[in-house]
Amino acid sequence: MADNKKPVDSLGPDKGRPLPHLQDALSPGGHACDVRTATCFIGDRVAFLQKIRAIAELFDTHIICFNTGMLAGKRHAQMALHHAVRSFHNGSMVSNTLEMEALLFAAGSRQCSVAALFGVQEGDNSMFVGCYPTRDGIWDALTPLMCVTDKNMDTIDSHKRAYLIKLFGITEEEIATCSVDCITELVLERIALLEVYR
Repeated sequence: MADNKKPVDSLGPDKGRPLPHLQDALSPGGHACDVRTATCFIGDRVAFLQKIRAIAELFDTHIICFNTGMLAGKRHAQMALHHAVRSFHNGSMVSNTLEMEALLFAAGSRQCSVAALFGVQEGDNSMFVGCYPTRDGIWDALTPLMCVTDKNMDTIDSHKRAYLIKLFGITEEEIATCSVDCITELVLERIALLEVYR
């Protein structure tokens, strides 16, 4: 959405309380978010985003499309949205929209040019699509633009692992401190640190 107005729904009196789980943080009073997996082909990125914004405005919500190729799984998208919503309601956003704020957190960066790479691109797209707050009928409205799927896009093979390590600047020392391959946890740590140091 183009403006910075608060959605009708609010996090309520506990909005400043740090909570580790997305559902807890976003659903006091029953207000929740939803993140689903989808695919689509985008011929014109600007036109596609205009259609997404029009649907979001129609339903008085926010819709964020994350590029799965840049993320360490669905939890990465959920955590980015979690931090963005908290910043939105705390008045501490560094961007003009909740959508860009979520992409900044996904990227672990303060640079919008970097965050834009974590959104959709022209061509074939696999996406984690976030909606906050949830609205009845929103996914039906998005059907002409994308195919929502239950396909698991959380798999991190050796190629993606190496890519994420480079993308998020994860050191071998950090990896060595983990008892198992914990690239996802280290990426999520980068997101949490962005909120601390912004």
